[in-house]
Amino acid sequence: MKKLLSTITMLAFLCSLFSISSAQTHDGIGNNMNNLYRMSKARTRSISAENFTGEKGKGGMATEGTHQSAARDLGQGWKVSPAIRIKAESTFTLADVEGQGAIQHIWMTPTGNWRNLILRMYWDDETEPSVEVPLGDFFCSGWGKSKQISSLAVCVNPHNGFNSYWVMPFRKGYKVTVENLSPNDVTLFFQIDYCLTKVENDAAYFHAQFRRSNPHPYKEDFVMIDNIKGHGQYVGAYMSWGTNNSGWWGEGEIKFFIDGDKEFPTICGTGTEDYFCGAYCFVEDNAYKDFSTPYTGFYALTPDQLWNSQMRFGLYRWHISDPIRFEKDLKVTIQALGWREDGRYLPMQAEDISSVVFWYQSEPHQSFPVLPEKDELTVY
Repeated sequence: MKKLLSTITMLAFLCSLFSISSAQTHDGIGNNMNNLYRMSKARTRSISAENFTGEKGKGGMATEGTHQSAARDLGQGWKVSPAIRIKAESTFTLADVEGQGAIQHIWMTPTGNWRNLILRMYWDDETEPSVEVPLGDFFCSGWGKSKQISSLAVCVNPHNGFNSYWVMPFRKGYKVTVENLSPNDVTLFFQIDYCLTKVENDAAYFHAQFRRSNPHPYKEDFVMIDNIKGHGQYVGAYMSWGTNNSGWWGEGEIKFFIDGDKEFPTICGTGTEDYFCGAYCFVEDNAYKDFSTPYTGFYALTPDQLWNSQMRFGLYRWHISDPIRFEKDLKVTIQALGWREDGRYLPMQAEDISSVVFWYQSEPHQSFPVLPEKDELTVY
């Protein structure tokens, strides 16, 4: 029976891939199994430390770089510059591209404290970023520890191999930077794969924003995102949830306030683990059960009874097949809620809760809240 259910699940997943209409793709930008055979005039490009401009025929030309000593007997073309060094308390521009097209894949593997590395993305000469997220959190790794994730939008592979498959259109160009907030230099291997092609009028811009509440106040909802203004769709979230109370912590409801909702939302979930598509506390055989699927996932980091004293959790949900659409504005909150011994709800307090919300919208977007300082970002 389990084997049959697994087969049915996989068939349903494949059907969801094949059911994506070609009308949802734009000249080679949004490829999927249903249209991968179709020809396109899109030009494939890639930026890395071996080709900082992404220009045609300009890869592997470095004579200086992070590995020039290792390549000293071989010379140019032999992995002289596969990575970059980002100086302490400085910002490095990974890519600054002109043209029209879309980012299709990003791979990174960093050293150092991932919360001290701030990833920013700018579309079409923006002065304020559309993406501003600590690098680890962007790749569902907010606690600074790598856990394998096998989803459609984000993959984390052994060891600390971060991958994003979010499609990110641009019309005039794009810029990607990483700021190193730490007092130490870090090494970053990276590759940004993109195409240059026509972008259709209805293609929205990719956005991602980070929030943290630590310690979280008593009887207050955690605001995952607010002040989104414009037309677009919410496509998912990753959360880092650290609890400082005993017992179950994920009873809280998620709420989506759409297009003018005030006191009460249009969409109200039934519990934290329910929103992330699990059930009954993610527990099997009296223990948390990690899972990673194309659209949802959960993992638990267990205390080592020495330095890591608290339970910490990572959760993601992608609204790839069920985006939450808005025409004017959007706000998303989630409750921090557990149980008391006498069967009453317990509003949690002193939790360490972070989120990254991912969405697409027309530009311009509202200014993001000021990102917390380094000490307020760091996981302790």
